[in-house]
Amino acid sequence: MRTRKLSTNEICYIGVFTAVMIMCAQLAIPMPGGVPMTMQTWAVSLAGMVLGMKKGGLSAFTYILLGAIGLPVFANATGGLGVIFGPTGGFILSFPIMAFLAGMGAASRSIFLLIAGLIMGTLLNFFIGMFYFSFIVSSSLNAAFVITVLPFIPSAIIRIIVLSAFCKSIRFTLAKSFPTL
Repeated sequence: MRTRKLSTNEICYIGVFTAVMIMCAQLAIPMPGGVPMTMQTWAVSLAGMVLGMKKGGLSAFTYILLGAIGLPVFANATGGLGVIFGPTGGFILSFPIMAFLAGMGAASRSIFLLIAGLIMGTLLNFFIGMFYFSFIVSSSLNAAFVITVLPFIPSAIIRIIVLSAFCKSIRFTLAKSFPTL
């Protein structure tokens, strides 16, 4: 089976959404447990919804690679393998899957499947991040849940509602502005 190469436009769109993830990571509110509240998950979900499953996931993967090589793309302008192998690494590593699931939901053209994709991506992000955090800091899963998931549930609900409510208009506006998207 032959794989299709990405067009120059597609590579540019992937780069733009990677840049949006980087910018959104810098909008960080420090939290007591060490996992900052950022806008990254908004950008990751939006990338999946707009670019689709594969390209949205590739955008998130590119974001991780840039951070892994040491560029200051993660929250609070940090980067390097230390961040990925640190307490927040599980959340970061789950971003490509999160984007893929958001893209899968958006591709269905059903609001219910879009919401399901956003919820599944969010739950996966929470679970991977929580388990990873628990392992790295040697805490119980209960403590990890209270620190890494519980404070973020309200913003996750708001993100899912807003993105699903505006999905059609976001996609229409971007498709009108960028016809090759």
